[in-house]
Amino acid sequence: MSTNKEYFPGIERIFYQGPDSNDHLAFRYYDENFVVGGKTMKEQFRFAMAYWHSFCNAGSDPFGSGTRHFTWNVSNDPMENAFAKLDAAFEFMSKMGIPFYCFHDRDLAPEGATVQESADNLKALVDRAGEKQSETGIRLLWGTANLFSHPRYMNGAATNPDFNVLPYAASQVKAALDATVQLGGDNYVFWGGREGYSFLMNTDMKKELDHMGRFLQMARDYGRKIGFEGTFLIEPKPMEPSLHQYDFDAATVIGFLHQYGLENDFKLNIEANHATLANHSFAHELRVASDANLLGSIDANHGEPLNGWDTDNFPTNLYEATEAMLVVLESGGIGNGGFNFDAKTRRNSTDPEDIFIAHIAGMDTFARALLIADKLLNEKRIMDFRNNRYQSFNTGNGLAFENGDLNLNELAALAHQYGEPELQSGKQELIESIINSCI
Repeated sequence: MSTNKEYFPGIERIFYQGPDSNDHLAFRYYDENFVVGGKTMKEQFRFAMAYWHSFCNAGSDPFGSGTRHFTWNVSNDPMENAFAKLDAAFEFMSKMGIPFYCFHDRDLAPEGATVQESADNLKALVDRAGEKQSETGIRLLWGTANLFSHPRYMNGAATNPDFNVLPYAASQVKAALDATVQLGGDNYVFWGGREGYSFLMNTDMKKELDHMGRFLQMARDYGRKIGFEGTFLIEPKPMEPSLHQYDFDAATVIGFLHQYGLENDFKLNIEANHATLANHSFAHELRVASDANLLGSIDANHGEPLNGWDTDNFPTNLYEATEAMLVVLESGGIGNGGFNFDAKTRRNSTDPEDIFIAHIAGMDTFARALLIADKLLNEKRIMDFRNNRYQSFNTGNGLAFENGDLNLNELAALAHQYGEPELQSGKQELIESIINSCI
């Protein structure tokens, strides 16, 4: 059902032209072959396109219908549109030089009238996606199942109080895992869009959390059984659409993983806008995950600080990206994860080229941030100062405290010996000045 139709005529392959370029359809900082920190930029980022935002989102919002006309969505046959959309997506990624993509099952294929028809629809599109991957060299970063859009999931999927919903959720996860394995996906993501509550007084939170833990254990076991060797990921988000979601932030998810024995198979997929909604910075969430050795992948976007919902803008905040790349580089990279552009063009960005411009801006922002972060790490001024702040723990009683060789009485007795400690500046303004000078 594939055609040779060109969906983005007049737009050629996007290449690196350097910082002095005025071509809005060219990279100024992202040079995929340039080596930074021992890896090429392509290897450092493993950029991915989010299928749902770039090829399913027509620009609708709660106050109005869609504003974008998709030339791959013109048939009365949903499956024909799905095949055309797949062709358009791979044309876009090929022209952008984006090496990975991510999808929900319902992004790729329409839901059928029955469980079996839905699985068959997905299988048909996965077969064609495999052919497109072979033709282009583009790979699947991660797959997932949409367990939040359909009315059946209004009270959650794995956490739904009605057991009859769980088998349907299991059928979708099973089919999505099958698809991920068939396409060679490096990861599989769970985002608990409605795994939470809207009203605590009608919710048995412990039971729901136990059910979610058991559901994820079952998914892990099935994935390993069918040969999935990649990483399972959970994507934290505090609320929206639920009032409170159980995957509130990185720290919450880490505790959940350890409670249910999932920490050896699961890591975290950190999204910038979700960090904003949790009243954290992007860098904070990355650091929490990294310090727990559970940083798996990144959803690259940017929230709008002037409102309180998930705007999913393309990332253009260089300072925020630089802080993020400092954490990523110090962590040794993201392994088999990637930087997925879980971002959408604005509702009033309706030209076909806008999706290219948005991805170019996002890739350039992170590429420039990578160069700045690498410079800061090599100069060591910030990191050396940070380490020196804790030098009193490197020897003597400070080291004894860290090693567990002091009890509370001994620690308290040292107060009489030492007297009032001298104040030590944190030099925050100096560090900010150093970062600004590199930007």
